[in-house]
Amino acid sequence: MFKGLQSATMGALAVALIVMMCGIVVQVLFSALDINPITAFEASLPVLGKAITLNSLLDLQWHLLVIVGLTPAGMVWLMNKHVRVDFLYQSSSDRVKARIDLAGNLVFAVPFFALGLPAAWNFMQRAWSSDEGSRNGGLNDLWLIKAVLPLGLGLLALAILIETFRLIRSIR
Repeated sequence: MFKGLQSATMGALAVALIVMMCGIVVQVLFSALDINPITAFEASLPVLGKAITLNSLLDLQWHLLVIVGLTPAGMVWLMNKHVRVDFLYQSSSDRVKARIDLAGNLVFAVPFFALGLPAAWNFMQRAWSSDEGSRNGGLNDLWLIKAVLPLGLGLLALAILIETFRLIRSIR
């Protein structure tokens, strides 16, 4: 099941990356041609507002970058593909490696998430309650992208929690 979810998630993130790259090309092209707004709508649309502008394309790029960069962090952690300090591991046994990883999780990850998750949640809630939108003709409904922060951090915290229990079990 994890492999299927992993494959579907990576596929969706690959599509988001391609959309982001296309957005960059379109923004550069329309900026060079001095075309702004790109298109306008009669009624305000969710997220887009009343027009697609160069600023909304710029906002879209940043939003997609956050999604592509943050949401897979937990999966990358569980796959053990994250950056680590391998020079500490070179001559260590599996048990010592597990102790180093466990100490890192407890000393660094727990305080980070204890402070980061509530702050990320409050950040998103302020955007939701104020119906925050771009001030420069960009995207509306910024709470949607700001919701990715607590979601991504929550998924990463869950992955580290799973790994921590796995490490405790392997040390015993």
